[in-house]
Amino acid sequence: GTPRRARATAASRVRSRLVGMSRNNGSAASGPEKRKDLAAGAHKTKSREFYDIIRQIGECKNKTDEDAIMRREAMMLRTILASPKLDKDKLKEYLIRLMYVEMLGHDASFGYIHAVKATTEHDLALKRVAYLATAQFLDEHHDLIILIVNTVQQDLKDDNYLVVCAALTTICRLVNEDTIPAVLPQVTELLNHPKEHVRKKAVMALHRFHRRAPASVEHLHGKFRQMLCDKDPSVMSAALCALYDLIVDDPKPHKNLVPSFVSILKQIVEHRLPKAYDYHRVPAPFLQVKLLKILAALGAADKAASEEMYSVLSTCLKKAENSGNVGNAIVYECVRTASTIYPSAALLEHCAAAVSRFVSSPSNNLKYVGLESLSGIVNVNPAHAAEHQMAVVDCLTDPDESLRKKTLDLMYAMTKSHNVEVIVEKMLAFLADAQDAHLREETVTRIGTLAERYAPSTKWFIKTMNEVFAIGGDVVKPRAINNLMRLIGEGSGDDDADASLRADAARAYAELLRKPKLPKALLEVIVWTLGEYGGLLTGKSNLEVMDMLCDAAETQPEARALAAQTMTACAKLAAQATASGGAPGLSEKASRLVERNLNSEDVDKSQRAHEIVHLMREDASVVAAALPRDAVGEDVDVDAATTSIEAYVNRARQRGAAEYRTESERARESERASARPPADRAQAQAQPLVSAGNEYVPSGGAPAAAAAAPPPPSGPTLRNAQGSWGDAAFGDARPAAPSAAAAPRAPPPPVDPEPPDERSMLANALFSGAAAAPARAFAARAPVRARAARKTHRLAAARAFAPRDVPEASVEPPLVEPSVVAEPDARSPSVAFLSVSLAVLANAAYDTAAFAAEGYQGIGVPDDEATPLQNAFGAVFTVFCGWYFLRVVKKRGNRAKEFRVANTLPKEEREARDAEQLAKAKKLTPMQAFTGGVTGLAIAFVLYGFTQTIVGTFDGRPVPESYQARQITITVRTIVSGLAYLATFVYAANGTGLVALAAQKWLGKLTGVDL
Repeated sequence: GTPRRARATAASRVRSRLVGMSRNNGSAASGPEKRKDLAAGAHKTKSREFYDIIRQIGECKNKTDEDAIMRREAMMLRTILASPKLDKDKLKEYLIRLMYVEMLGHDASFGYIHAVKATTEHDLALKRVAYLATAQFLDEHHDLIILIVNTVQQDLKDDNYLVVCAALTTICRLVNEDTIPAVLPQVTELLNHPKEHVRKKAVMALHRFHRRAPASVEHLHGKFRQMLCDKDPSVMSAALCALYDLIVDDPKPHKNLVPSFVSILKQIVEHRLPKAYDYHRVPAPFLQVKLLKILAALGAADKAASEEMYSVLSTCLKKAENSGNVGNAIVYECVRTASTIYPSAALLEHCAAAVSRFVSSPSNNLKYVGLESLSGIVNVNPAHAAEHQMAVVDCLTDPDESLRKKTLDLMYAMTKSHNVEVIVEKMLAFLADAQDAHLREETVTRIGTLAERYAPSTKWFIKTMNEVFAIGGDVVKPRAINNLMRLIGEGSGDDDADASLRADAARAYAELLRKPKLPKALLEVIVWTLGEYGGLLTGKSNLEVMDMLCDAAETQPEARALAAQTMTACAKLAAQATASGGAPGLSEKASRLVERNLNSEDVDKSQRAHEIVHLMREDASVVAAALPRDAVGEDVDVDAATTSIEAYVNRARQRGAAEYRTESERARESERASARPPADRAQAQAQPLVSAGNEYVPSGGAPAAAAAAPPPPSGPTLRNAQGSWGDAAFGDARPAAPSAAAAPRAPPPPVDPEPPDERSMLANALFSGAAAAPARAFAARAPVRARAARKTHRLAAARAFAPRDVPEASVEPPLVEPSVVAEPDARSPSVAFLSVSLAVLANAAYDTAAFAAEGYQGIGVPDDEATPLQNAFGAVFTVFCGWYFLRVVKKRGNRAKEFRVANTLPKEEREARDAEQLAKAKKLTPMQAFTGGVTGLAIAFVLYGFTQTIVGTFDGRPVPESYQARQITITVRTIVSGLAYLATFVYAANGTGLVALAAQKWLGKLTGVDL
């Protein structure tokens, strides 16, 4: 229904504009008679069929009905337009109806030529509609464009400025490189037209020409500068848009325009433009944004130009604050400009103060803008981020995924050696929750980049990359896998440390192989590491390590693609065992794996299997030479003369094999062979490929006699003399903060120390220089909650080398506090039963809401963990509610039993029994009734305060975007708040009734009348 209504609304607006166009044209035409004729012609186009079509489109309930109406309309218009007796008075209406057919997705090509022909008509209203229809029907590459060029040239010289504007609008839509020279001189002359509307459209047309063919208007760039000084603001704004594109392409030729742009911006900020350009009392905000973008492009890395901008930027920033959304847009653009141009300490201080309002705003949209602005400021001076450290930490746990991503972008920009561990940990937590494939790939790449640049140790780097492979192995790039293997193999140059590192890695990977499912990227690293250093495992022989790898190849879903690597790893382990004097050869499982792949369809697997079988038959020295131990970083000597295959080449020559030919030589030979007669080609193809000795003769002859040495290894390594880790390693391209970017801040006044919480510890790790101890202490806590809806403000400390036990979910406090539930008066069991039942139902509704909202955010359930005292209090209260519920049910049962017994008594005994119970009921004293009423009202007052707390908590949480989650959220909130309000009302009503009863009894005592 919504798309249909939107289309109908858009169509109605176009119809209103087109049908009412005649009135506007009449007012612009000269002479009262002409205006009368135009108005009459406008009324003639409003036929009944026209309005019927609009009404039927608006009443359609589905797309099928709309398509049927449009097909019928298209057939009717085709018949009418093909008629030789076409009524010119109704042609405008037919073109409007034809545009409806085109806009709603149906073919209207049969009417294109009629729209083009109508552009030559002298009737103003028809001409404008024809230009509008032509601009909608055609594009710049259509064949009919050539037909309207002559008409456009004539209309550009028309005395009526409305005709000129219609032609300029059509030019902007349909111009192409071939038609630009035909209309360019006339458009240039229109820059001096007396009507500002024409001058504006002429500038827009030249701007369009520049985008289509920049070389065609290269000599007219000076015209844009002239129009910047036009007395009409609309013409000036059109020139600004054109100059912005020119400045973005090449800012250097336009540096001398900085004073002009600053002057224009100052006049706008000071409200010197007409009121018509104001938007929500903000002067020309869109012009301000465009000017700020221009100044940012001109002031980048230019101190002299930037100094001219500081004053007007500060004024613009000050005037735009507290001006609503459009003011926020200007503030953001001011901050972006200030962080792009040559920095000013005072201006950055002002920008940081303005950004603080965004970051601390409850609106996620403003928080997002604040984080984006803060990222630009941090690139210039990271000290400004320390002011907002707690707000940034809060954004890390926000339910909004886009806000968390933007926070991670900010943290990525401010990562250094002291906070890399905390930031990478938060990125890993974000990666675990992210679902979008592109977002996961970007996060994995950033984690790898930070780990390579700022890793405090090789062991931490390996652990981090293992976690990355385990969480995001589906998007890990091969480069990251190769870097991790190289770091494990090359080490840091310290033999003892490297041996310990490799033993720890082998032991950790052996433990990881026990998991039922591992990603392919991690399996590649595990297979390679155990193949190289599996012999370092204590308590396991090489044969046992081979069996582990073979078992993983059988059980792991992703390991079948790694069968070739697994066979190579087993061969390396066998070679190590042979070299160390252990049991030679492969294990039984490894042998079976190799035998299965001997006849594999995969060429790589089959080749490796045959090579391993033949290699295992050789002597131990040959095996050790082919598969050396710990030779990852060693250079391979290549025999450029290839003497090892000289004997094979000589034997092939003796058998008549041809000499080796290069690719170009073979291509020329193929060309000559294709030019031969067919008989010669058949004879050449009939030559055998097998020699007399039944040996294969290579058709290409001997292989190449020279091979290039492999290039030196590239990528991260720990053997550089300067070291591989640190703030400046691996080409950190982020701009360094200038030394004079900002003045040092005064230290804050001393305050009494408070016990640090999780947020403050994380902020200290992120924004201070001493992050080693606090960050690890904070990361060591890392509790994992069982419910996804309650896991905010927690840190997940993933451990790559050992599985972790997940703690039990903590007990949440009950929804209804035990202090507000008092035992009701025994004389009103119905009220007691109802109140206690409502309390129990409220607790049940709370737990049901938490479980139903699992995976959804924004339900409004409190996030804080319950203390042991709250847990004990909740358990006692639950037991009390259950006991009281059973007590009330038991009393009800006894009462029902008495009623059943009483019903069997004679009538006289029943009446006597009822009279006796009535007499007991009248013994209720006024003081007892008043005490019960006051108690009920007090409980109702406490319940009302608790209900307001619940409602306030719900209102402070955002509603999820998903339709299903939103409906569940609204339903749960309504049920819980409704039950709380109902309990409050029941207690208030009973308390009021008891107080009234006490007053009645007191009044009876005073008057002596039994009321």
